[in-house]
Amino acid sequence: MSLRPELFREMAALRRLPGGEEDSRAWQKAYEAIEEALATLEEEALHGEEPALVFHPGGSVSASGGPRATSVRPHRAGGEIAELSVTSAAGLIHRKELSPVELVRAVLDRIDAYGKRINAYIALHAEEAIQAARRAEDALVHRHPLGPLHGVPLAVKDLFFEAGLPTTAGSRVLQDFVPREDATVIRRLREAGAVLLGRLNLHELAYGVTNENPHFGPVRNPWNLSRIAGGSSGGSAAAVAASLCLASLGTDTGGSIRIPAACCGVVGLKPTYGRVSRHGVLPLAWSLDHVGPITKSVEDAALLLQVMAGLDPRDPTASPVPVPAYSRMLGGDLEGVRVGVPTGFFTDPVEIDPAVLAAVQAAIHVMESVGASIMEVSMPFLRHAPAVQFFTLATEASANHGWLLRTRGRELGLDVRRRLELGEFIAAPQYVRSQQVRRRLVREFADVFRHADLLVTPTLPVVAPPLGAETVAIQGVQKRLQPTLTRFTSPLNLTGLPAISVPCGSEVDGLPVGLQMVGRPFDEATLLRAAHAYEEASRVHTRRPPLTG
Repeated sequence: MSLRPELFREMAALRRLPGGEEDSRAWQKAYEAIEEALATLEEEALHGEEPALVFHPGGSVSASGGPRATSVRPHRAGGEIAELSVTSAAGLIHRKELSPVELVRAVLDRIDAYGKRINAYIALHAEEAIQAARRAEDALVHRHPLGPLHGVPLAVKDLFFEAGLPTTAGSRVLQDFVPREDATVIRRLREAGAVLLGRLNLHELAYGVTNENPHFGPVRNPWNLSRIAGGSSGGSAAAVAASLCLASLGTDTGGSIRIPAACCGVVGLKPTYGRVSRHGVLPLAWSLDHVGPITKSVEDAALLLQVMAGLDPRDPTASPVPVPAYSRMLGGDLEGVRVGVPTGFFTDPVEIDPAVLAAVQAAIHVMESVGASIMEVSMPFLRHAPAVQFFTLATEASANHGWLLRTRGRELGLDVRRRLELGEFIAAPQYVRSQQVRRRLVREFADVFRHADLLVTPTLPVVAPPLGAETVAIQGVQKRLQPTLTRFTSPLNLTGLPAISVPCGSEVDGLPVGLQMVGRPFDEATLLRAAHAYEEASRVHTRRPPLTG
């Protein structure tokens, strides 16, 4: 339907949104997205279908003194130290072959050299990190019990609460918000011995895929500074890729861990919905939000998930399913693992760059070479996933951040403000219908997993687009950027399934390509094992962006 601009102004007044005639014309144009998504969902007869109002997959699937110079044996150059993986660095520290202070200083030197170019950090807490590293070294010298991340420098997306530190969510609107307590995952990282370096840049309110932030500046891709790092966790992925921290935390509502991981050539893991607590993490869309690690290797992702995962009484969605020892389950080939390759939705030639598809197909052949059994699977209902994601995210995000629209809407970046406003014009029946379709999507994945142990797809249809781009070209046709970059990732937020993006074995135009693997609910163990086997066979995790050598 076509609504008059006057009607939008009347609706905006009812919702107490700031807006004039120019805004009403923009809303009228944007409403076409609602009509387009609704037309897709109207194709299905859904009478009697219960809505999946909040998805939660049930059950499990089998499957301070200063450092003492004589206490450690430092012997590596600073640049080499900063490029260590979490697992390697933790092992060296535990064996007293690497000083936590030396490691933190090496990473801070790296930030000093490359940080301004990439713009990954919103706030750097260098002195606090050095003091924490000195405490870690003192514990090492005095043989105190050491955690699995003892002395390892990490950084977190500026969406996680740290007591006493501003949490901006990438927005000037929230620059004075200072939490009184740590998020559960922050507490667990500290208890494991991690040293936190600072707060990482993100797309404002985590509501976008480019990380072109109007308040703190864009995050630039370490592989090519003229390209986006992806979003919303762009600072998290770019910092890891450029060794400005050894690993980071991100959040994923429609692909916000996996999209930047693919753009920047690192590993991004979105665990099962409920596997990792979200207490103390500023929400965007309650039924879609996930917390997960961004790392240099699958081994590191397994280690961080081990630390973060588990039941949390303060998060009602956190699952009581026991947490396996993920790191111990890595290794070996993929003999007996059934890998499903969905056709159609993920391979439509008008929706994916042919060079990206070729790189993914080559990666699948590598998996087959190490024992995986490859089969094609059909998932026709997936065509509705983008429309369901649109209605779910837009409605929940507007419900969550509507108070910002009403009180300080003019201070938000225009792209985020428009997305939040659009959610205000979605009717309740449209949202409920999308949740009915969502339940059907969950069933389609469940049916496929009766025959496959995991699925493999591209992470993105394209490599990292240029900064400032609003569209991307596929086969000569211009596509809108946001729905293009979330096309292959958002179905896994809707269904809550675990998914990981790892770099493919080849680049396209000198930029990384992401390979996405999808597992059964709470079967991160199989997912990590398969990703690790591919990583070891392809050696992709040894590559570094040219910016940092």
